[in-house]
Amino acid sequence: MKHKTRIMNNMPILSDLRVFVLVARRAGFAAAAEELGVSPAFISKRIALLEKTLEVSLLHRTTRRVAITEDGERIYEWAQRILNDVDQMMDEMSEARQAPQGMLRIVSSFGFGRRFVAPALSELAVQYPGLELRLDVSDRLLDMVSEGFDLDIRIGDDIAPNLIARKLAHNHRILCAAPEYLAKHGVPKSLSELSGRACLVIKERDHPFGLWRLQGPGGEETVKVTGALSSNHGEIVHQWCLDGQGIALRSLWDVKESIEHGRLVQILPEYTQPANIWAVYVSRLATSAKIRVTVEFLRSYFQQHYGEVAPLSEYLLRR
Repeated sequence: MKHKTRIMNNMPILSDLRVFVLVARRAGFAAAAEELGVSPAFISKRIALLEKTLEVSLLHRTTRRVAITEDGERIYEWAQRILNDVDQMMDEMSEARQAPQGMLRIVSSFGFGRRFVAPALSELAVQYPGLELRLDVSDRLLDMVSEGFDLDIRIGDDIAPNLIARKLAHNHRILCAAPEYLAKHGVPKSLSELSGRACLVIKERDHPFGLWRLQGPGGEETVKVTGALSSNHGEIVHQWCLDGQGIALRSLWDVKESIEHGRLVQILPEYTQPANIWAVYVSRLATSAKIRVTVEFLRSYFQQHYGEVAPLSEYLLRR
């Protein structure tokens, strides 16, 4: 009996495994503490207790960051599998109760995440109070597995084959500029003219910086563009475009109101860039009730509030 008790006392606590996985992903106590809303001292204490329980050193500690040890790498792989299995068990039980529960970590781009995804999740939280929703926004391409995200609401059709993707809404990018810019510099007559124009370049997740690939009458065409102004944030580029600073390639969801009100004008309308809106997740979550409920809710929400994205000609006709 004493032997069994000792074994049970040496079993790691699931919450400590979660803390360790988060520290390993964030490479630091402070970053993990900030995400969990606790103190770095609390994180350090839980890691120390886990190391004592497992009788291994999990992390190399320095003044600025932590690095995972060789034993820590093995424990990290085991911890991920254990926690994934526990999460799946809880997910299936919540599905049986028809009330999905638990944490769902979601990531989206800055502009779309703020303007569209955040309001949708606010309504989702009311409908399913058992869900804990965390939304991060980032315009860099993320590794969902290593960074611990469950769901990526992304724009663009370039999706890795090892991921599952469900289309939430139709969308494409268009070329546009302010009427003031076009009155001063003229309207481009061909795609090749853009290489000599002031273009507002943005570094987005799914296409290279300053290289615009568009679908035209003859198929895909590519033009290298430059300009005095560039950014990694789409809303900044949108504002510069409104200011008459140059030509932008922006998603229809972002600029349609500006076009409808005449603040921006589409140019070279025969050229567009596919940029549909997708819910992307890893294969192990294919049967997740949390994912299923969230994806279906987002599809319904976007259709209810914004409808299927209409052809641009319809927006131009309503001006």
